[in-house]
Amino acid sequence: MPDVNVTRGADGRFIEPTVRTPVVGPLGGTSSVAGPRAVLGRVWAAARGVARWYSAINGGQDYQRYVDHLRRNHPGAPVPSVGDYWRERYAEAERNPTNRCC
Repeated sequence: MPDVNVTRGADGRFIEPTVRTPVVGPLGGTSSVAGPRAVLGRVWAAARGVARWYSAINGGQDYQRYVDHLRRNHPGAPVPSVGDYWRERYAEAERNPTNRCC
């Protein structure tokens, strides 16, 4: 049975009802047809998820976490710049190699 949405306009009159016809999915369930905005929203959400995942793998939030740690646990310590932080991090990785991919 189709879904019927009845709404009123700004003047209080009824607006023409919109009917969403259910679509039978591949597994037999029903769902309403997704519009282009909904599909585009899902695509952008997936792209943001992939970007967050890639950033996490490459240490995208490491500098901010380090700054938060310094401010919380060592309030008098100077906060290095982003460039200084990464230079020191890479130098430390070269001095003490551990199991890593590269």
